Amino acid sequence: MMVQCDLCPKQCVIKPGQSGDCRIRVNIDGKLHAVTYGHPSSVHIDPVEKKPLNHFLPGTSILSIATVGCNLHCKNCQNWEISQRNPEDSSAISLPPEAMPEVARRYGCLSVAYTYTDPSVYYEYALDSCIKVKEAGLRNVLVTAGYMNEKPMRELYQHVDAANIDLKSMSDKFYQSNCSATLQPVLNTLVNAKSMGVMVEVTSLLIPTLNDTDEEIGELCKWIVENMGKDTPLHFSRFHPQYRMRHLPPTPEDTLIRAREIARQSGLYYAYIGNILIEDSATTYCPGCGVELVRRRGYEVLMNKLQDGKCPDCDTEIYGIWL
Repeated sequence: MMVQCDLCPKQCVIKPGQSGDCRIRVNIDGKLHAVTYGHPSSVHIDPVEKKPLNHFLPGTSILSIATVGCNLHCKNCQNWEISQRNPEDSSAISLPPEAMPEVARRYGCLSVAYTYTDPSVYYEYALDSCIKVKEAGLRNVLVTAGYMNEKPMRELYQHVDAANIDLKSMSDKFYQSNCSATLQPVLNTLVNAKSMGVMVEVTSLLIPTLNDTDEEIGELCKWIVENMGKDTPLHFSRFHPQYRMRHLPPTPEDTLIRAREIARQSGLYYAYIGNILIEDSATTYCPGCGVELVRRRGYEVLMNKLQDGKCPDCDTEIYGIWL
């Protein structure tokens, strides 16, 4: 008996004994099973700034988990060893949802991130874990490409505190050729997540010759301002040659600096540069008076002047979830 998966826009119709495009959702006896449920292939303790999140509990550690599999196939994927691997070819540990809060607390983490690959495909595991983590008084974070249908997205995101969602390009052609996906579902997820009250930060990886012109960057920034608001933090990340895109050079430093300036000129309050150490690339400034509020170097927080989530100089409220 064939089974259709309604989780993401690919709507895979799966034959008995076969998996969908993500590799981990399998038709077993006419029912769809996420075969990696409760068995992450990666479990780490990260600084929350690595997600990257600059407006969520700065300076804290976050328990980060992932299973193999992904519903995108980005040619530049930095985690391709797990995202593009079949579950039967990967090692994993047992970590059921009910154990997640205890593990997080054991290592001093205030939150749990579903990350590295994409929580969209290990949906049931992420959902059940999010519920257990929230019940324990901890917080949940998604790091995702946002390629999910609206109904399951809303069910999951109601248990999520913060998310970093990729916006890889404003070009549908780019999504099709580089990621085996489409643009509009990602835009829908971005808008819906923020409208639900999730603290959303956006990441755009700038790939030389593919999505790094001033016009493309400007279009992306304009869309965020008009559809998500000026207070939405935006991270421009440096591309490094890997996986199936080793023929392109790393993103030049000047491109990243220029992109940040375009974001600021577009009206965005918070624009950052990642995957490279550049002076002042991750500093949060007050949009009200311009004072430096949070200074970072890489994943390290050097200074945090925020008081109850506000600027101590002009009392402007700063978008985010703060200690």
